[in-house]
Amino acid sequence: MFTGLIEHSGIVVAIDRGEAGATISIKTELAPGIGPGDSIAVNGVCLTATGLTPDTFTADVMNETLDRTTLGELNDGEAVNLELPLAIGARLDGHIVQGHVDGIGSIASARDDGFARVVRLTTPNDLAKYVVEKGSIAIDGVSLTVSAVGEDWLEVSLIPETLERTTLGGRSPGDHVNLEADVLAKHVERLLSYGSGASDQQNA
Repeated sequence: MFTGLIEHSGIVVAIDRGEAGATISIKTELAPGIGPGDSIAVNGVCLTATGLTPDTFTADVMNETLDRTTLGELNDGEAVNLELPLAIGARLDGHIVQGHVDGIGSIASARDDGFARVVRLTTPNDLAKYVVEKGSIAIDGVSLTVSAVGEDWLEVSLIPETLERTTLGGRSPGDHVNLEADVLAKHVERLLSYGSGASDQQNA
């Protein structure tokens, strides 16, 4: 489990693509704290470290992940957001993020509002229902608050700290980003989908 608070922006140093999937190597100052088999969120996607050097880690990315996230679009030299899993007893300063991407959004526009930057993103139809104003969403692994929402779009306001510490500061209209909705909304939908029949059977 993650919080959406980015610890470091790593750099992709190698990508080996093939029919079976891809292997990505990322240079990061977090590498000394990563062990074989450890989880790490890369642009909001939970991956497993399969190889390590003093300043890099390597992860295998299966085709399913390449198809459903923006990791398939990565290039050598590109910056990525990185976060290690939440430790037991640590503060949950962001929100509960699983690293399971729900869909890919596209940046529609960006405008300055004082020291903040307001970014509007288009959202896939099957994801829009989980997005609520003042609710939480993870964008490329960054925990953010939804400041406005429409039928097929959402807006977030990025403070200078977020613009500087994450890759979102370098995003432009047309760029794709990974989106993960609040897991609580998805669980509520699943429970309600059973309707009163499930409740009646349980009480019988």
